[in-house]
Amino acid sequence: MQNMSNYAFIDSQNLNLSIRNQGWKLDFKRFRIYLKDKYQVEKAFLFIGYVPENQNLYLNLQKDGFILVFKPTLVLKDKKIKGNVDAELVLHTMIEYPSYDQAVIVTGDGDFFCLVDYLAKYKKLRCVMVPDQKAYSSLLKKHISSIIFMNNLREKLGFSK
Repeated sequence: MQNMSNYAFIDSQNLNLSIRNQGWKLDFKRFRIYLKDKYQVEKAFLFIGYVPENQNLYLNLQKDGFILVFKPTLVLKDKKIKGNVDAELVLHTMIEYPSYDQAVIVTGDGDFFCLVDYLAKYKKLRCVMVPDQKAYSSLLKKHISSIIFMNNLREKLGFSK
């Protein structure tokens, strides 16, 4: 696995909410270093809904080494913000397909089953990083040997004040 150029494709909403539901906060800077050191991730694409008020967050994520791919958001009647990034993540994974050796997919969402299945079939899947072992789609269990659960990474990747 030396000298591989792997890319990460990250469902930021699934990652962030799943980690917070476990009672901790992900340190994205440490996470980016972890991806590079552990999985030889040269480029990390972070798919995120665009909210104008979050400019500082976006700048910090870019400083930490993430390539941000924005999805326009909608404000729903209940004031919740909706920005589903699934199509963008799949599309970018396939656009970049010739450029990487293997992909790290970060999500627990079963909507990505077809992508994970395709990457595995063509030996382009490094792993699926599932943020929460207790709350992820059973569709992904077909590739259980490729799943890395993030539950036990709090010490390594948790935000410390």
